[in-house]
Amino acid sequence: MKRIAYFFFLTFVILSSCTQKVTPPEKPNILFIFADDQTYLGVHALGNKEVITPNLDKLASSGVTFTHTYNMGGWNGAVCVASRAMMNTGRFIWRANKSEKNYPAMKEKGQFWSLMMENAGYDTYMTGKWHVKQDANSIFQTASDIRPGMPKSVPEAYNRPHSPGDTTWLPWHKKYGGFWQGGKHWSEVVADNAIEYLDSAKVSKNPFFMYLAFNAPHDPRQSPKKYVDMYPLENVSVPKSYLEMYPYKDSIGCGPGLRDEKLAPFPRTEYSIKVHRQEYYAIITHMDEQIGRIISHLKETGQDKNTYIIFSADHGLSVGNHGLVGKQNMYDHSMRVPLIVVGPNIPENEKRDMQVYLQDVMATSLDLAGIEKPEYVEFNSLMPMVNNEVDESQYSEIYGAYINFQRMVRTDKFKMIIYPKAKKIRIFDMVNDPEEMNDLADNAEYAKVKTELITKFKRQQQIMDDPLDLHPIFPELF
Repeated sequence: MKRIAYFFFLTFVILSSCTQKVTPPEKPNILFIFADDQTYLGVHALGNKEVITPNLDKLASSGVTFTHTYNMGGWNGAVCVASRAMMNTGRFIWRANKSEKNYPAMKEKGQFWSLMMENAGYDTYMTGKWHVKQDANSIFQTASDIRPGMPKSVPEAYNRPHSPGDTTWLPWHKKYGGFWQGGKHWSEVVADNAIEYLDSAKVSKNPFFMYLAFNAPHDPRQSPKKYVDMYPLENVSVPKSYLEMYPYKDSIGCGPGLRDEKLAPFPRTEYSIKVHRQEYYAIITHMDEQIGRIISHLKETGQDKNTYIIFSADHGLSVGNHGLVGKQNMYDHSMRVPLIVVGPNIPENEKRDMQVYLQDVMATSLDLAGIEKPEYVEFNSLMPMVNNEVDESQYSEIYGAYINFQRMVRTDKFKMIIYPKAKKIRIFDMVNDPEEMNDLADNAEYAKVKTELITKFKRQQQIMDDPLDLHPIFPELF
């Protein structure tokens, strides 16, 4: 009888253990912090010893930094539109452009980044710059202080300064509005909103996906005076690639008619470029402090234990490099951005030098959240590289485009820039000439390199569904 009783007891235990619900592992929170117009040269930890970014530096030391991260470019002067469209839809540049007219249908199918997260059980939140042609309130569960492409500027912010006596515009003057519109600097509003949401997220049973989009350091580059004072002009350098005038500016769409390029006088002067860089660094440092506030609060609440932080920017900025001021060009200072991944089990203080796209952050978040990447998402998760599972890029080369004025292809050694309207090709050795100052396109010793780059570019045109036909312009090459 004892044996029979023991048998039934054992059977009960086994059956009970088989039917018992297994609690799935807790999904991590995703905190995405996004800057506007911040070049990779706008972070101290990435090699620029002039800019002061202690919180971004600390973030970099706490995780993995991708040193060669690129935006593909844009289909109009507001390059940030294309960048954000690609990131939120997962499509490469020209398909992202075509998909704009299908946003309502895509919303219904849950094909936006935030909707994919929501459908996986995440509470979704957004604050700051949106600039995607779909109402943020309709695809995030909670949205606060949704901002336009840039703060409203004024004529005084342009074509200046002409001399040290030209002080009509000062970054800390609140009378011109801009970042000061509403009474509180917009970067501080983003931080305040983020902290408030973190407090409310503590009581939710769901993980959160936070999309924090600063307008900084986009112009008008305004910040409190103490941040500007951190950068005396005598300590601000003119870029090595500084030019008074870029020789191809008009044919590549970067002449005096482009809004961004109107910010500084033509021809460029060393003084005007130093002032613009001073203001650029100041608003970055001010934003860095707000990022520090957000991360500190995350740690104070204990939410950091299960939160992945991803930081990046929509594209870079020239601010005087090559005689240019804006981001509408194919040079690294304007296409290359910082990208940092921090969180549970992420290696600390490591760098990955392989070439990636910033829009990979969307696929990365899906990976971290345990969401299967849909077929229409063309970008890739960074986690295999973060975890050292692979040691090379998932992209054979990097592609770039700006309207029909410019094209680019970049390997880890060379870059080719194409100017169709100028009928000009430029080639740079990115290893020995990272400032992109020595054009090798007409150097006979690099004829083979040129041929290889053209082949690679043709392949990328097919991959990207690039509509530009270069054969009539360069019949012997394309």
